[in-house]
Amino acid sequence: MIMPENKLIQRISLEKAKKKSVIILMAVIRTLIFLAVGFVVIYPLFYMITTSFMGKNEFFNTERIWIPERTSILYNYGEAIKGLDYVNSLKNTVIYEIISSCIEIAACAFTAYGLSRFKFKAKNFLLFVLFLTIIVPDIMVIIPRVGNYSKMDVLGIFWLFNKITGIDLRFSIMDTVWAFYLPSMLSVGLKSGMLIFIYMQFFKSLPYELEEAAYIDGAGPYRTFFSIALPSSGVVIITVSVFSLIWHWNDYLLCAMYLTENYPLGKQINMLRENLEAIGHISYFEYPETMAILMAGCILFILPMLIFYIIVQHWFIESIDRVGITG
Repeated sequence: MIMPENKLIQRISLEKAKKKSVIILMAVIRTLIFLAVGFVVIYPLFYMITTSFMGKNEFFNTERIWIPERTSILYNYGEAIKGLDYVNSLKNTVIYEIISSCIEIAACAFTAYGLSRFKFKAKNFLLFVLFLTIIVPDIMVIIPRVGNYSKMDVLGIFWLFNKITGIDLRFSIMDTVWAFYLPSMLSVGLKSGMLIFIYMQFFKSLPYELEEAAYIDGAGPYRTFFSIALPSSGVVIITVSVFSLIWHWNDYLLCAMYLTENYPLGKQINMLRENLEAIGHISYFEYPETMAILMAGCILFILPMLIFYIIVQHWFIESIDRVGITG
């Protein structure tokens, strides 16, 4: 039995309307989910910004929750700058953490290239050690590191020399930049294992024909790395740089263990409450307006990395897609 033409058209139109309704419904549901997740992610930042603007009386004003009627921006941020010793702490962060991060980015690229492109007897053992550095948290080995850095030795040779002669040649690198630079130079710095692994995943994808062509032209392994592999690694370098800089910027454990003065921002933000009490501010449990200064300090701490990420986020997202990092 053949369906009349007008009924066929009505049925097709009804099916199209149903499909359109389903698409619109799914879009609405998807938007609501994204808004809910976005609110959970953005809420802490929005809360910090709003609270950092509040004046003293706004904490007792129940009519205003998110947008304060009277602000005290200059006072709050001025006191936060004093509590953080912001200028000196920022300078120390660059000296201890940022330079260390840059050294680590370069050293890990060199190490990862050797592990991913060459075959040698101890390779499997070194890969096992590499994964141990990723799995074992820094807190478990921090005490041996501090003991080693306070009395630097080379395979126990200086210790043996001290036992035999009584002359102690061991020296301390605590409270110096070398406690940060030396591990980075040797590719065992802050989360270096993860950075090496990311580099290795990229170098494994490079065509071997490029290296073979370089070898035919007379280039050695070092020349091939600097002339072929490294210029082709712009994508992965961006990924590693973002991770490394943010990890070093947020570092609290290493600077707390290696330094006794001239702390970077990562340590100063942890000490902000005590620093504020030292300059006359009462605990925020008793005087909630002190919370505004604490939130202003948090904003000042994350602001440089936030600006940095906004600048590089386009290339970073592309690099994540091309390098193949997920999860």
